[in-house]
Amino acid sequence: MDVYGLIGNPVGHSLSPPMHEAGYGALGIDARYVTFEPDPDDAAAAIEGAGALGVAGLNVTVPFKEDALEAVDPAPLAERIGAVNTVDFAPVRDGDADRPRGHNTDAAGVKRAFSHHGVELDGRDAVVVGAGGAGRAAAFALADAGATVHVANRTAERAVELAEAVPGATGGGLDDLGDRVAGADVLVNATSVGMDEPEATPVPADHLHGDLAVLDAVYAPIETRLLREAADAGATAIDGAWMLLFQGVEAFEIWTGADAPVETMNAALRAELE
Repeated sequence: MDVYGLIGNPVGHSLSPPMHEAGYGALGIDARYVTFEPDPDDAAAAIEGAGALGVAGLNVTVPFKEDALEAVDPAPLAERIGAVNTVDFAPVRDGDADRPRGHNTDAAGVKRAFSHHGVELDGRDAVVVGAGGAGRAAAFALADAGATVHVANRTAERAVELAEAVPGATGGGLDDLGDRVAGADVLVNATSVGMDEPEATPVPADHLHGDLAVLDAVYAPIETRLLREAADAGATAIDGAWMLLFQGVEAFEIWTGADAPVETMNAALRAELE
């Protein structure tokens, strides 16, 4: 039996175990998915220990995504984003590498969420709100898909710093966010606004429009005020569970080499969110 898992602190709230185990069951894969909560300062030791115990793959969440870079051989995209959320031990197990391979599937989660909803990114103008980990993944994902990206962040300096690393991107504060969104084709909320205060929104409703596709990385609640008002404006509204699903699907496929049973994994995820 293969063992996959998640390291983070805390991880008690994670929805990954039921989602992944539903996928294993659907394909008849003899595997389990478990969670680990190591000391926040021991990302490298936790990854090394998991490998020594024969764990086949790990997902990585806060606060370990950046520190995990030092414990793996990062794939180019993970290195550019500056964070790892998926570790594959197969290269070490097969004798092809000295260190496990580190991936960032958050970017794939963004692209696949838009693709699943029929949203074309190439040639589009995109606005990403937030310059943290989710914002970095979203900005690189959109730019790599051919979009022109503007990063908006409360601290403008962080947005500018991220934009300098993303091809063709610009960055700034929130002062002109409304105008940016009004002229955009794609909007990603990569902040936690709308999670702890359900009636909070990062973008006023009067800037949303029917030609916009909106992805909110928040998945609890599943329908945020931003998404509700986006739908009212005629926009394509994509909830954060789709991004969560597809980053997990990407990790599943890296580990198993099989096409993930997306509908089964989605059903398991949404059952947990009800």
